[in-house]
Amino acid sequence: MTRPLSSAERSLQGRNDWLREEERKAIESRGEIGRMEFWLRLTRSQITKEVKANRGDVVAGFTMVCRLFKLVVERRAGGDPRLFDHLMQYADTVLKQHGPRS
Repeated sequence: MTRPLSSAERSLQGRNDWLREEERKAIESRGEIGRMEFWLRLTRSQITKEVKANRGDVVAGFTMVCRLFKLVVERRAGGDPRLFDHLMQYADTVLKQHGPRS
């Protein structure tokens, strides 16, 4: 028998369910571009909240992530897919371990 979820667990589960549903709707509406736009909107909103909470280093962190992604895309376009493949593998591993549960 499983115990009932705590208030915090129910809240987290509700948030994860909402994220999955909104992502699904974005994909249905605009495909992978819609999915990307959904996550960019959420990220921008979170960055704004972090800056207001005096955690402005989030801007530098996001900038570095964008620069990294640009670099690996350029390398792949130049014929070397290794960095892109490694980045995708790492991102998949992190999201499986720490992302919203399916």
